[in-house]
Amino acid sequence: MSLRKPPSELRPYLTPTEVARLLRVSPVTVRHWALKGWLSAETTAGGHRRFLKREVDRFARERGISLQPNEDGSFRVLIVDDDRNFAGYVAQALAVEAGNVITEQAYDGFDAGTKVLSFQPHVVLLDLIMPGLDGFEVCRRLKHDPVTRMVRVIALTGYGGPEQAERILAEGAEVCLQKPIERRVLLDAIGAPTPAAANG
Repeated sequence: MSLRKPPSELRPYLTPTEVARLLRVSPVTVRHWALKGWLSAETTAGGHRRFLKREVDRFARERGISLQPNEDGSFRVLIVDDDRNFAGYVAQALAVEAGNVITEQAYDGFDAGTKVLSFQPHVVLLDLIMPGLDGFEVCRRLKHDPVTRMVRVIALTGYGGPEQAERILAEGAEVCLQKPIERRVLLDAIGAPTPAAANG
């Protein structure tokens, strides 16, 4: 009988990339959580962050994040943008370049609220400037509702500057990306699985 410990016990520390994979977010988001003190990390002599597995488990448990994949392995992204062409472009990009991603689209803030509840996305890609209910208000409502507060929000905008970014981050968005946006930047921000990762 082998007495060797499993790799997780031999090396209890995880890299930001490994934590990101577990929580299905981007490494940038993990670093953001560490800087805010929400996810405790230790720093190596070389200046790299390392996370204890039990600390990641605690963080996920307190925030209702499952470390287990969905039964069907899917990753759901809701695209909220009144520009239907752009929303379609993003949906196509995710279909082509990300593994097992399911997308849904909403074209205004009111429709977004309904689809968040029915579609239950992991991530909402949220345009800031929309008629009626804008992205700032959509994000505020999501983050103040116990049912939806753990849904990740990634803001997108073709207008404004640092002030808009600061405002939406204060409302709870992870990051504010400027349009037009490169596909790789978008995929990295979402933390969506690639086809290779999805296939094992």
